[in-house]
Order: sequence, then structure tokens, then C-alpha cells
Amino acid sequence: MTPDELAVMDNSKCILQVQGVRPFFSDKYDITRHPRYRHLSDADPRNTFDVASYLKRRLKVKAEDEFEVYEADVGAE
Repeated sequence: MTPDELAVMDNSKCILQVQGVRPFFSDKYDITRHPRYRHLSDADPRNTFDVASYLKRRLKVKAEDEFEVYEADVGAE
């Protein structure tokens, strides 16, 4: 397709490109009809995953927690 043909393509269609298969036309999927749509951030902004917040989390160790400690030699031979 030429760029001008892509620009006027029907909005209910899409071009899928899957590894090992030639690109093909398909109808767009209405995600609001998916059974788990309510879990998406589109349905509820509280479902948005905050990467920065997740990476800032630290393990909270309590005094009564027990751990096994192992020593490993990772030096190059």
C-alpha cells in the first residue's frame, strides 16, 4: 500500500505483521468486549502499573525473620 492508501484505510481495519507470516488485513478487536477488560488501565486508571514505584520498593526485614546464608565463589578461574 502507498502512504496515501494507508492514510485513508478504514478505521475498523488494521494490518497485522506476525513473525514468519506476510502482513495481512484484519478487523480491529474491541478490547472493551474482552472478559478481563476491567483489569486494564483503560477501564480503571487505578490498574496502571507504576514501574518507578515498583523499582523503589525495598524488602522489609523483621527481627524475627530467619535466613540461610550461602557463600559462593564467583571469581574467574
